[in-house]
Amino acid sequence: MKSSSGQYYLGLDHVRALAAFMVFSWHFIDIQQGQNAPPPIFPLTFLTEGHTGVALFMTLSGYLFAKLLDGKDINYFSFIWNRTLRLLPLLFVVILIVGVRDYFDKGLNIVDYLQRIAKGLIFPTLPNGGWSITVEFHFYLLLPFLLFCSNRSKYSFILFLGAAIAVRYFLFVFSEQPVGFTFLSYGTIVGRVDQFILGIAAFQHRELFKNRHLLAAGIFFGFYSFFLYFDSLGGLYKNSSAPSIWIYLTTVEGACYAALIAWYDTSFRHAPSRVSNFIALIGTYSYSIYLLHFFFFHFLAVTIERYVMDLSNIYVALIFSPVAFLVMIPLGYLSYRFIESPFLKFRTSYIRRKPSEKLAD
Repeated sequence: MKSSSGQYYLGLDHVRALAAFMVFSWHFIDIQQGQNAPPPIFPLTFLTEGHTGVALFMTLSGYLFAKLLDGKDINYFSFIWNRTLRLLPLLFVVILIVGVRDYFDKGLNIVDYLQRIAKGLIFPTLPNGGWSITVEFHFYLLLPFLLFCSNRSKYSFILFLGAAIAVRYFLFVFSEQPVGFTFLSYGTIVGRVDQFILGIAAFQHRELFKNRHLLAAGIFFGFYSFFLYFDSLGGLYKNSSAPSIWIYLTTVEGACYAALIAWYDTSFRHAPSRVSNFIALIGTYSYSIYLLHFFFFHFLAVTIERYVMDLSNIYVALIFSPVAFLVMIPLGYLSYRFIESPFLKFRTSYIRRKPSEKLAD
C-alpha cells in the first residue's frame, strides 16, 4: 500500500504477508492444540509459535517509518491523523461486530464492554488482536522523540534498549505473578518498544546488512535455535518454568527481525512479477486479514477436519493452514476495498516542505 507521501516498497509488503501468515497459522492449528505440539522440523517452529508474527509486524513498523520519514520534517498531527484513518475504521467495525455477537450469544453487558474498550486505549483489552493496535499507537506517541534522539546519535537506541530491559527486569523481580509479567511483556509497549526501536536502528544501519547473505543466514539459524529453546520451555502458553525469558525475548525477536528486514530490503531488487505482486497484495490486505481472521480461523479448521482431513497431526494441520489462509485473501480485499479505502482519501500530506524546496518551484 502507498503511503500518503506516495512512496511504496514492494519488498516490505512481502514481509507483511509473511507476518500475517505466521499469526493465522498459529491460530489455525489451535483446533487440536497444535500450539502445544513438540517442536516440529525446521523451520516450522516459527508457525507453531506463530505469535512471533506480531513481533515481525512491529519491527517492520519501526523500520518502515524510519524509512518514510528519513531526513524529513513532518507535521506530527497530520501523521497521527493519517494513521488514525488507516487503522481505526476497521478496528471500529470489528469492535462493533464482536459486541453485537457477544450480546446475542453470551448476554454481554454493554456497559462492561464499553469500559473494556475504553481501557483498550492503554491496556491490551481490545478484541481480535486489537491490543496490538494500541501498542502501535503508543509507538506513534514515542516516534518523534525516538527519531529526534536517533538523528542526534545513531547509537542512542542502545541506551533506549538498555533502559527497556532494565524496566522489565525490575518489573519481573517485583512481580508476584509470572503470568502477569508475561502478559505485560507480550501485550504492551513495555515489551514491544524494543522491536520498534530496533526496526528504526536497522534502517539507519541498513548498509551493514546489504548483500551480507552469510550474515543473514547466521542470524536466521541463530534465531531459529533460540526459538527451539523457547519452544522447549513451553512456548508462549507453558513457559512458567522460565518466565524470566520475557525480560529479553522481545529484544531478541526485534534484533533478529530488524536485521533480516534490512537485509531483505537492501539486498534484492523487488521487481514486479505475478508472484511478487500476489504476495505484496496479501501484504496490502494484511491488516484486514489480521483483525478479521479471528472470526474465521476456527470455522475453517473445523470444516477441513470434518469434511477433508483430520488435523490432529501437526504436520497435516500446517499443510492445510496455507490453504485456509487463501480463503482470507478475498475477505481481506473486501474489507480493504469497502471499509478501509474509503477513508484513505481524507489523508493529508504530513511531510513539511523545506523553504529551499518551495523556492525551487
